[in-house]
Amino acid sequence: MFLRLKELRNAKGISQLKLAMDLNMNQNTISRYETGEREPGVNELIRIADYFNVSVDYLIGRSNK
Repeated sequence: MFLRLKELRNAKGISQLKLAMDLNMNQNTISRYETGEREPGVNELIRIADYFNVSVDYLIGRSNK
C-alpha cells in the first residue's frame, strides 16, 4: 500500500516522534508505515487522515483531492 504519510508529515514540518505522540502510536510504527514495512489498519488510516485533514483515499494514493 502506498501512503502519503511522509509527504504530509514533511509538509507540516513535524517529526515522526511528534506525529506518533499526537496519534498515541509508537515512532517505530510511523517509520514502518512510511517505508511500507507495515500497513496501517482501517482505524489507524482514519486517525491519520483526520490528523492531516485529508481523505483516506488521498492518504493511500487513490485520489489527488
